[in-house]
Amino acid sequence: MTPDFSRVRFVMTEPSHPGNVGSAARAIKTMGFDDLVLVSPKTEQITTQPEAIALASGASDVLAAALTVNSLQEALAPITLAFALTARDRELGPPACDIREAAHLTQAHLAQHPNARVALVVGTERSGLTNEHIELCHRVCHIPANPAYSSLNVSQALQLGAWELRYALLNAQTAPNALSASLTNNRTSKDRGGQPASSQAVQALLTHWQEALEVVGFLDPEHPKKLMPRMRHLFNRGDLTQDEVDMWRGVCTAMIATARGTKQGNPSH
Repeated sequence: MTPDFSRVRFVMTEPSHPGNVGSAARAIKTMGFDDLVLVSPKTEQITTQPEAIALASGASDVLAAALTVNSLQEALAPITLAFALTARDRELGPPACDIREAAHLTQAHLAQHPNARVALVVGTERSGLTNEHIELCHRVCHIPANPAYSSLNVSQALQLGAWELRYALLNAQTAPNALSASLTNNRTSKDRGGQPASSQAVQALLTHWQEALEVVGFLDPEHPKKLMPRMRHLFNRGDLTQDEVDMWRGVCTAMIATARGTKQGNPSH
């Protein structure tokens, strides 16, 4: 059975060079992918610029179909597992892995959940991904390049990421590797009931959770410190199912109702 490459999305945040967008379209098409999303491009109509079209070469269809959105949160709304591709170590952030492990995690995730979707996110050409971008992802991943010169052009990074993803997805059809097998044997979100929650569902939960924490006095909105980023990483790391998101939303509703002295919400929500 051929893996469904359409469930893998490649996201470029705030691209400024049309040539990189065209090259990215070509890079992912050569590996069998076609879902390219651009978050707030710095150049207007970036996909129709001559340089983008020229460097897309035979991938003009992927370039023309590229979706443009206003925020990374919007780009990741349907995604259930997102990888932030970055070369920089982060003091606070999601669990880290290299691009090959990310590819095997992708293969296992898609194999376990028919409705799951995965995204690989790259940052701007100049400064990469911000901490706010990374907060929206489930894992940080890196390409183990030359430590003395690890900088990669964003389209080159996407090419390497797409290759690793293709290899893992195709190789799993004939010779599942030990890492994929161990991931499959671990307790998955499916074992806990329900399908993995989408990024949109988790972000809505976090908004509700913040409201609940403020109402009960645990979080001071004037001095939030790093509480919500830490909470965000905690929830993302938990690989939540939709059932678990619904449960936590019920907890939030009950906390808010109790703190406000109103009738408590249904705890079995």
